[in-house]
Amino acid sequence: MEITPEIQSTLAKGIALLAIMLFSGSLARYFFIRVNYTRKINHFALFFLPVFIDKQFSTETFTDIVYLAISAAVTVVSLLTFYEPIRKLIPPYQLMFEGFDRPEDRPHTLAWIWTQIVAGFAVMLPMVWLFGQWGLESLVLIPILINVVGDGLAEPVGIRFGKHEYKTRALFTEKEYVRTLEGSACVLITGLIVVAMHYEYFTTTQFVLSMLLVPLLMTLTEAYSPHTWDTPFLMFTGYVSLLLIMQF
Repeated sequence: MEITPEIQSTLAKGIALLAIMLFSGSLARYFFIRVNYTRKINHFALFFLPVFIDKQFSTETFTDIVYLAISAAVTVVSLLTFYEPIRKLIPPYQLMFEGFDRPEDRPHTLAWIWTQIVAGFAVMLPMVWLFGQWGLESLVLIPILINVVGDGLAEPVGIRFGKHEYKTRALFTEKEYVRTLEGSACVLITGLIVVAMHYEYFTTTQFVLSMLLVPLLMTLTEAYSPHTWDTPFLMFTGYVSLLLIMQF
């Protein structure tokens, strides 16, 4: 049987995600690293690695909406293995679950993770396809990088260095959760760096507008999004703002 780029990409994603989630779970269980930190490793892996790996194996696969949808569906369905009866029977899944099970998120941990990932892919995949149709493949990683790096750093930095707090709410609960301006600044700084890294793909006007608007809009989006549910809003804001800017 021919090993196509699609098969190679799928295998690579599966192995990479499995290894990273086992690693983050081990950090939480055996090395007592705070789950607030280890869950961000998983956050990075779930949203960055699939797109990055697809891009390495095949540019056509990278923007093929059918393949992307199947890939996302497999990822989402695989999360069902983290339901308690299943993970209790299969110890490695329990270990992986401990890598993103924040105490303050219980009993909604799995519901928030699952719905955020579904919504995140529901926004990201059509946008990746649309950018491919419009010849904007080179800009696809901008919102993803700002999300996974900027938002990924926001919580650890906020916990370690945050002094200026503000409150946000979450789905399915009236409980308030704390964010910090220092954490949100990570999104802004990351946005500026990521956009600057892609300067060659913009005209001068587009680059100036992107530097002024994309990082700021995504920072404000992160600040006002529900707790644990900022990914779909960040993706939507990032991609839509870029699409509008590229019309100039």
